[in-house]
Amino acid sequence: MPKHFLTILDIPRDEVKQVILRAKEMKDGKVRTDLLDGKTLLLIFEKASTRTRVSFEVGVRQLGGDPVFIAARDSQLGRSEPLKDTARVLSRYADGVIVRTFGQEKLETLVDYGDIPVVNALTDEYHPCQVMADVLTMYERTPDLEKVKVAWVGDGNNMAHSFINGSAAFGYELRLACPEGYRPDQAILDKAVDLGAKITLTDDPKVAVAGADYINTDVWASMGQEAEQKKREAAFAGYMVDEALMGLAAPNASFMHCLPAHRGEEVSEAVFESPASIVWDQAENRLHAQKAILEWIFK
Repeated sequence: MPKHFLTILDIPRDEVKQVILRAKEMKDGKVRTDLLDGKTLLLIFEKASTRTRVSFEVGVRQLGGDPVFIAARDSQLGRSEPLKDTARVLSRYADGVIVRTFGQEKLETLVDYGDIPVVNALTDEYHPCQVMADVLTMYERTPDLEKVKVAWVGDGNNMAHSFINGSAAFGYELRLACPEGYRPDQAILDKAVDLGAKITLTDDPKVAVAGADYINTDVWASMGQEAEQKKREAAFAGYMVDEALMGLAAPNASFMHCLPAHRGEEVSEAVFESPASIVWDQAENRLHAQKAILEWIFK
C-alpha cells in the first residue's frame, strides 16, 4: 500500500519528528540523492503558486526524479470525467501525484481509486507541507518543541488547521485568536485535543500572543475568497500583528507568515521587515521539509 501525505497526522507520531530531523540534515548537508531515479511525479495545481511549485519541482529533481507540472487550465480534475477515473489513469502513468486544489475530498478520491502516493500541496482544509516547514523553522531555534508556545492570529483556515494537527504531532502549545464566524473546524480541534494537543481558542489576539515564542498569521482573504475582502476586513479589525502586539510576546519572539503577505493588513510593514521576522527561513524550509516528506513516502 502506498503512503500518502494528506495531513500531518498521516505520519505516525513516532516518525514525524524524524522527518523534521531529516529535513534539517538535508538542509545542512545540501543533500542530493537518487531516491526518485526513474520515477515521475505529477504536480497538478488547480490553485496558482510560486513557492509551492518551485520548491516541489526543485525538490523532486534533487531526489533524482522527474516532475511534470499540470496547470489549472490544463487540469480536468473532476470536470470532463469522474475524478475516480482520472485517479486510475494517472496511476498507470506516474509514480506519485502532488496536488494543490480546493476541496480535501479530491485528494481522498485520488487515494481511494488510485494506487500511487498522493501529497497535499494545499487544500481549503489543510496546508500540511507549509506547517512542516514552519515546524522545521521553529526547531532550528528551539529544538525542544514541547516547551514552545505558538500563537495564531487571524482566520481559522487551512493553515490554522495544520497548526492544530502540528500541536498534536509535535507537542507545542498552540493559542488561536480567531473572530466569531472565522474559527477553526471544531471536529479538527476536538480530534487534536483528544490526541493530547495543548490548545487554547480565544477571540482576543492579546491573550493568544501574551508570552508566545512564535507569532503566526495569514492573509484575511485567501485565494477564492476575494469577494469577501471588505467583509473580512471588518471582521478582522484589531487582528493586525503590529509592534504593539509583538510587544506582548516573549522576549526574542519571532514573527511567521506563510506568504504572500498583505503588509498593512494582517501584519504591519514594521513587523514584517523587522529582525523578528523569519518568513524567508520559512520559505526556504519548504524545499527541505518537502524533500524529507517525499523520502518518508518513497524510502
